[in-house]
Amino acid sequence: MAGKAAATPTTYSPSPTTQLKKRPIFKDVDWIRSDGRGFHQCRPAFLRTGAVNAASGSAYAEFGNTKVIVSVFGPRESKKAMMYSDIGRLNCNVSFTTFATPIRGEGSDNKEFSSMLHKALEGAIILESFPKTTVDVFALVLESGGSDLPVVISCASLALADAGISMYDLVVSVSVSCLGKNLVIDPITEEESYEDGSLMITCMPSRNEVTQLTVTGEWSTPKIHEAMQLCLDACSKLGKIIRSCLKEAASTLQE
Repeated sequence: MAGKAAATPTTYSPSPTTQLKKRPIFKDVDWIRSDGRGFHQCRPAFLRTGAVNAASGSAYAEFGNTKVIVSVFGPRESKKAMMYSDIGRLNCNVSFTTFATPIRGEGSDNKEFSSMLHKALEGAIILESFPKTTVDVFALVLESGGSDLPVVISCASLALADAGISMYDLVVSVSVSCLGKNLVIDPITEEESYEDGSLMITCMPSRNEVTQLTVTGEWSTPKIHEAMQLCLDACSKLGKIIRSCLKEAASTLQE
């Protein structure tokens, strides 16, 4: 005897979610940042060297929820297939862990970040000091919390210094987002998703030289000048923090 068929089959498929509209909260003049910071206040920075024992030099950086680890290997002899060069070579690679973002595997463009990291660092490294050799820089974003590339660049600079690579100066980077009429420094992921434009400066603070400037969106001349000054001032302060980290690491080794 055949069993009675169910009237309506049950399913465990999730119901389709409606697309949430972006809340224009950042358009208000008196809105408050979700982490309680002022518009011109950077996130607390935690830095340390020696994060990877097998590397020539390494560093770990934590800026709010953004967590990055960078390993430096070399200088090592360049491959025979490469043409002879009087200056050293720099290889940079940036990758994201599969759990770096809320949506699994939704990291930023690794190739673009790797290229921008290379451009930011190559002007600060004295490549002539290690001819016929190569230095490899591997950056891994453990958690993406906003302003990922500036944190990667600053952490890579610390790792290069830890590896004893000759440099003209440390390299530090800070970004600013334009949200309505407000300029927000060191933006988090939520703020970046609403931004009307962004500006990132990478510089050598002691030499007062800019190694990279990236601008997206539409900016007025006064706004872009204000944003650049905000970034340069923050870079100067971040450079001091990185130097103090290196001094602390050196004093620990001497003890």
